Amino acid sequence: MSDLLRAPAEIKYAEELDWLESVDDSPKPFSWRLSPKMVRLFVLGSEPSDGLEREVSQKWFGDRSFVERSIVTLASDRGLLLIGDPGTGKSWLAELLSAAISRNSTLVVQGTAGTTEDHIKYSWNVSMVIAKGQSRESMIPSPIMTAMEGGAIGRFEELTRSTSDVQDALISILSEKYISVPELESDSIVFAKPGFSVIATANSRDRGVNDLSSALKRRFNFVRIPVVTNKKSEAEIVRFRTEELLRRHRIELDVPPTLLDVLLRSFADLRASAAAAGSDDEKLESALSTAEQIGVLEDAILHSNFFGERALTAHTLASSLVGSLARRAPEDLAILNKYLHGVVEPRGKEEGGSWNEFLEGGRDAIATLS
Repeated sequence: MSDLLRAPAEIKYAEELDWLESVDDSPKPFSWRLSPKMVRLFVLGSEPSDGLEREVSQKWFGDRSFVERSIVTLASDRGLLLIGDPGTGKSWLAELLSAAISRNSTLVVQGTAGTTEDHIKYSWNVSMVIAKGQSRESMIPSPIMTAMEGGAIGRFEELTRSTSDVQDALISILSEKYISVPELESDSIVFAKPGFSVIATANSRDRGVNDLSSALKRRFNFVRIPVVTNKKSEAEIVRFRTEELLRRHRIELDVPPTLLDVLLRSFADLRASAAAAGSDDEKLESALSTAEQIGVLEDAILHSNFFGERALTAHTLASSLVGSLARRAPEDLAILNKYLHGVVEPRGKEEGGSWNEFLEGGRDAIATLS
């Protein structure tokens, strides 16, 4: 695993998944590696009432009902569509569910404007076709077709970014559960084995890019993942991801609780300001998601480790926040400057602590970018 930049969940948590599988005596649907109860436990972590001999860490932080509804959907004959704002953990939840159910989360199609039917069905090895003709051996199956043949979970990221032709091709797969290969004279149909399903994700901010047809919507159960607004839950997510970052980079650096609180409150303030804004010009282009919050902290930690005094400071945190969120000039810089002077400066006078240094770091960053 040390040789991988980012190990998929089934490799990263392989030992834990092996152990869960060894103690799992509940009924499993189809070809699932874990029972629904164990899948939920793997994603949300164990509790003392579960009566397990070891603790299972929580990997996704969100409402329990979202996970349970997702698992129930995958045990049915319908696809699962996780929809929500950017950075709400849709892809991470999809990866964890695929890893727990199929022990393979890498059967992924990335939806873009350039995605074609070949990406969700099949293509051909041209050199083999020239040498031996079209056959099953010269066919290159898509990740979705591979999932069908193995009774596994296939993933489709950013479904609404793909064109209507690609979306229409997915309808027949979800409804008929097979793919026809008209180029072959025999053995021309690839049937899905029990256990096959599709987890798709969609960005709610992409509404209107390539809207889903009514026919495709009927093939999915929708699970809407909201933005995390609970401060305690958000702090747990940020702390969890930060610890992973420090382990991956082998960095020994403490994140003071006071600075984590400054980051959380800053994002909460900026979200409230965006919600009260009268137009898009008055709000940051950033979605201000938990994922972006983690990105700000990651940037500050790496900068402190490589170019600072190996200690995270409020000045560096503010510089990273401005650098990460100021995507438009001068609009975003003006919004951040207004926040620093209208909220952070009075708070620094009232509470003191790290807020004054945070204010100074923000001002310096804005002056550099202006």
